[in-house]
Amino acid sequence: MNVLLTGSSGWLGACLSPMLKSAGHTPIGLDIVPGPTTNVVGSIADDEDVATVFRDARIDAVIHAGALHKPDIRRSSTQDFIDSNVSGTLNLLAAAAAHGVDRFVMTSTTSLMVTAAVRDETGSSAIWMDESFGPLAPRNIYGVSKLAAEGLCRLYHREAGLNSIVLRTSRFFPESDDSVIDIDGENLKANEFLHRRLTREDAARAHLFALEVAADLGHEIFVVSAPTPFVREDCADLKRDAAAVIQRLFPDAADLYRARGWVLPSTIGRVYDGRKFSQATGFEYQTSFGSILDALRGDGELPFTHDPAWAPVRPTEAVRA
Repeated sequence: MNVLLTGSSGWLGACLSPMLKSAGHTPIGLDIVPGPTTNVVGSIADDEDVATVFRDARIDAVIHAGALHKPDIRRSSTQDFIDSNVSGTLNLLAAAAAHGVDRFVMTSTTSLMVTAAVRDETGSSAIWMDESFGPLAPRNIYGVSKLAAEGLCRLYHREAGLNSIVLRTSRFFPESDDSVIDIDGENLKANEFLHRRLTREDAARAHLFALEVAADLGHEIFVVSAPTPFVREDCADLKRDAAAVIQRLFPDAADLYRARGWVLPSTIGRVYDGRKFSQATGFEYQTSFGSILDALRGDGELPFTHDPAWAPVRPTEAVRA
């Protein structure tokens, strides 16, 4: 299939493009930023750019991974988020429907599930977050815009018959988290594989799986996050003493961490459950917290990327073709 891949120069798109080729597809990369995996430099917010790609490339399917993200809040306006994440998604859906495309996969985010109360983690128990979690009340324009984009996917499935899969991915960015001050770097990322992270590679593979099953599933929304070792019954203990729960499940975790100068989380306030996606598609995550401990036991390379110097090129820094 000729697969239109938006955000093709980004962290996810640059990984997903060669996977599409390996699977026998022809990726058509569209991004406002030039790059080796981008065929067309243009904006999804520009309906003429979108129309041109669909007309010239004979698109069979769409993977929509291009968007403004949470870090862009510091440098982009509310209108920028609406233009890119909402209007851009609408442009793509409308063009896909008009050209008879039968499958559309969109990258969404678990961030839109995080209300102010979830973020503050003031409750006495960790919050179990799967596709049934609600009501949804995103706390910033990023979450609001992605929730609106999800609604558009649902609308085009109902009214135009466009099969669409929405993937609410948890964290897979390589840079440091500027909102966490007590634990950082590789230690923080390793901890997050317990409850709120996945690798870029697993995120990319999940999109490929979603592409293959979209025509069979119709419209679905899935949480995509590395498999958590916890169960719902652990939630109260996770909030009170997460390290004890981890030690019960992984008896050598504390010693392995100590040898590297790391610390286990003392408390966990939310857990993302991505098992529904695996059950629906047969997808298997390649990296989990257990994988990280295996690497530590063998003094091997960590199975995730941490790059504090990495930063996406801003759209204003790109050269428009």
